[in-house]
Amino acid sequence: MTAGASTAPALVATPGLAEIAGAYSAIFCDIWGVLHNGEEKSPSAEAALLAARKAGVTVVLVSNSPRTSAAVGAQLDMLDVTREAYDAIVTSGDVTRALISAGGRRVYHLGPARDADLFEGLDVARVGEAEAEVIVATGLFDDEREVPEDYADQLARLAARGLPMICANPDIVVHRGGRLIWCAGALARDYAALGGEVRMAGKPHAPIYAVAEDRAGLSDRSAILAIGDGLNTDIRGANNAGIDALLVVGGIHGEELGGAHAGAAALAEALSGQGLSARYFMPTLA
Repeated sequence: MTAGASTAPALVATPGLAEIAGAYSAIFCDIWGVLHNGEEKSPSAEAALLAARKAGVTVVLVSNSPRTSAAVGAQLDMLDVTREAYDAIVTSGDVTRALISAGGRRVYHLGPARDADLFEGLDVARVGEAEAEVIVATGLFDDEREVPEDYADQLARLAARGLPMICANPDIVVHRGGRLIWCAGALARDYAALGGEVRMAGKPHAPIYAVAEDRAGLSDRSAILAIGDGLNTDIRGANNAGIDALLVVGGIHGEELGGAHAGAAALAEALSGQGLSARYFMPTLA
């Protein structure tokens, strides 16, 4: 389908993924906000993806997690998501590793220790702020307590030195249970506002979709359906890539878009106002 709100087909409410999955050969499905909320899985989403795979559709989970696909797979295991519900996982962390390899060797890691697997096997040295040639932002050090404003002074120092920032997670916020958690995308946003150079590979940027296509073994984008809840990541990324999109309305933008009570006309108008479009929508993936 042609991307762009002005030329897209009318937005359609769908009662379930099974109603539309047969029109596609592959599904690129977001994880956080669709398949789980950071603390619990969505049984209906798991069942929908499992049914799609059984019907012959290839399911690739495409995440803006700054961690590797192996680490995200382990997290899904802990949340009791069956591996039968997906064929492969592609993360922003996976794709970001190529950016890290192409950057400076002395890396300052701006983010929690749990993301350290992002650097495993790479020919880089993790150093302190003063010795760094490049910043790799994976999130806030303590995302349960801190906010982006806490980093204003540090980001100003780094920007003044002209250091490039590689952002491993373009998301601004996510839900963790019922809480909003700031992500690396918020730090990258603020760094860019200071005039700093920011490099990204995750959604909505092209590199992660190219890797997902490779994992799916598919290059015909008209045969792919992207599923997600993030307007500026999942939906914008799908639009940029020319991929049909299914918007999960009850995710991160639930209050903004009306959640379970969202109507097609009002939702299409809201998307159009941001230069976006989707082919289908539903409150939660089912």
